Amino acid sequence: QLSDQQKMCESPLSWLRGVYLPPALHPLNKTLVRDGKWKDVDSTQEKRRSLLHDFCKKYNSRKKLQTHLVHLVSRIYVEDRHKVLYCEVPKAGCSNWKRVLMVLNGLAASAHNISHDDVHYGKHLRKLDSYDLKGIYTRLNTYTKAIFVRDPMERLVSAFRDKFEHPNSYYHPVFGKAIIKKYRHNANEEALKTGSGVKFKEFIQYLLDSHRPVGMDIHWEQVSKLCYPCLINYDFIGKFETLEEDANYFLQLVGAPAELKFPKFKDRHSSDERTSAEVVRQHLKELSEEERQLIYDFYSLDYLMFNYTSP
Repeated sequence: QLSDQQKMCESPLSWLRGVYLPPALHPLNKTLVRDGKWKDVDSTQEKRRSLLHDFCKKYNSRKKLQTHLVHLVSRIYVEDRHKVLYCEVPKAGCSNWKRVLMVLNGLAASAHNISHDDVHYGKHLRKLDSYDLKGIYTRLNTYTKAIFVRDPMERLVSAFRDKFEHPNSYYHPVFGKAIIKKYRHNANEEALKTGSGVKFKEFIQYLLDSHRPVGMDIHWEQVSKLCYPCLINYDFIGKFETLEEDANYFLQLVGAPAELKFPKFKDRHSSDERTSAEVVRQHLKELSEEERQLIYDFYSLDYLMFNYTSP
């Protein structure tokens, strides 16, 4: 409950408090689901929700979490027509999710006609941190909140492949140059100049370094720090591994038009093999046993919150 003084507060930036326990787990509103074929998906959904809630109860009772409200909701996209909040987790189907939100919002007729650049740089969708305090609270308390996650190691390898194994005008000069300079002994002039050709082992050295030469990035940041699943009570937890059926069930829950289905296409580098368990294994071969353990430790909250088995 907010005090009157806090309610009057203009800027969410000034709102700071410790949170100890997750909010109560509310039942999902299933009144808009049109047929009975979703029984198994729904059962899985309930298990995921209660597992996350139980984990957060244990985790938060030991640790006081403090964060600015505006930061807490900075990755959450808003779709007002169907009252949806979607927390963006890169490399877990987020491009197609943003396409779907644009269709739901009446900004496009079909998800298939929206380009990658339009999705990520078009500024068509509002984020929750762009609203005032009342707008943020109203939506958090009344909209259906969704998060879609992915096996942490698979997500990490997918991000590396996307950003470093293909030409990239941002990640190579910004991250690549700094990574090669710090972690590659006897790097040649070309590599230092372009930042291209970062090896997976070098990328992992950067990730695990407490004195990183360049900051974190949303593509490999932990989901626990992107979406704060123990502080925001997500109504729906989808997984990349069951993306299509989870997404289409969610669209039923929020009353989306019957003809709107979650897109199947791969957003970028469509000729590449998807990042599978085998592709992950090939990348992990480059690492020592200690490095592999340290990656697991780095993502341990994500593994535990979403019930992924350690690799």
